Amino acid sequence: MKFIKRLLLNTETLSYLFFGVLTTLVNYTTFVGSLFLLGEEKPLLANTIAFILATFFAYITNKIWVFKSNNWNIKNLTTEIVSFSGVRTLSFFFEQVGLSIFISIFNVGEYIILGVNGVIATKIILSFIVVIANYALSKFFIFNKA
Repeated sequence: MKFIKRLLLNTETLSYLFFGVLTTLVNYTTFVGSLFLLGEEKPLLANTIAFILATFFAYITNKIWVFKSNNWNIKNLTTEIVSFSGVRTLSFFFEQVGLSIFISIFNVGEYIILGVNGVIATKIILSFIVVIANYALSKFFIFNKA
């Protein structure tokens, strides 16, 4: 229990959650705005645009404020950016495949789930899974200070 308390109630985890919420706002605002501009029949393109903007925002906030990675030499930056982008790209594909499956096979776009459009509800559920995976990989792999 102490381990879980220490894990959840430390500055790094709280910062990750705070900036994660902001990143999610960037993602969802961009996603909804893109759906509005492109049309609701283009959710995967809207998700791609949202992913790119949110990933850029997340890298900057994670590097500077969450994991406090102060090494700005080109070799370290390259390693971080490639690793971060790679992990986030895997997360993105997981989300894209999940959205595709739930839209095409389960027709979630036709449903309202707890008052929310089924596509948005599906994206929310997939986002929870992605957040947990991204935190673990960022902490122990990308911004590892060891």
